[in-house]
Amino acid sequence: MSSHIEVSGTGQASGVPDVVRLRVGVRCEADDVSTALSDTTRRSAGLAQAARDHGVEPSDLRTTDTGVQPRHDREGTTVVGYTAYQNLSVAVRDPGRAGSLVAAFAGAVGDALTVDHLGLELADPAPLLARARDAAFADARGKAEQYAALAGRELGKVRTLTDVVQGGPQPRMALMAARATDGFVELGENTVTATVVVRWDWK
Repeated sequence: MSSHIEVSGTGQASGVPDVVRLRVGVRCEADDVSTALSDTTRRSAGLAQAARDHGVEPSDLRTTDTGVQPRHDREGTTVVGYTAYQNLSVAVRDPGRAGSLVAAFAGAVGDALTVDHLGLELADPAPLLARARDAAFADARGKAEQYAALAGRELGKVRTLTDVVQGGPQPRMALMAARATDGFVELGENTVTATVVVRWDWK
């Protein structure tokens, strides 16, 4: 008989996201490149200022991309103007203010505003991951103890323990109770998963 038993265990832990990450931007059209770019630059500055005015730290603002493209007529042969754009990633660390922030963006840049993405994140997933690891090890030990009882054996010392790397926090399909926001988003919960493989000696 083998001198050891090896089993895997999986554990999960969940928490309410505390960061709303927005990808917003401006898109401006003009007859020439210079006007399209200058209008976009001016409006983008207003977008960033609105974020700062609503308590967003400079470190939570990042320009992600910018550019300008020609616009063609219906036949696709003649350039009839240009569209310039610039996008900004904004981390909102008070989810309850996300809706008022987007309203401020709309007030700052008007119809040029674009909102391309909204993500819900955990600022620090480490405590949840620690809880998930605790649950994973407990799951592995429970399995090992069951098998030991079935085999009429007793567990000895842990010989090896392997942490199986999983992905980052994932949104749960079923939304759980979350703290109130301004109605702009439903936070739900994010879940982290840990998996371990543990080998015990037999006594």
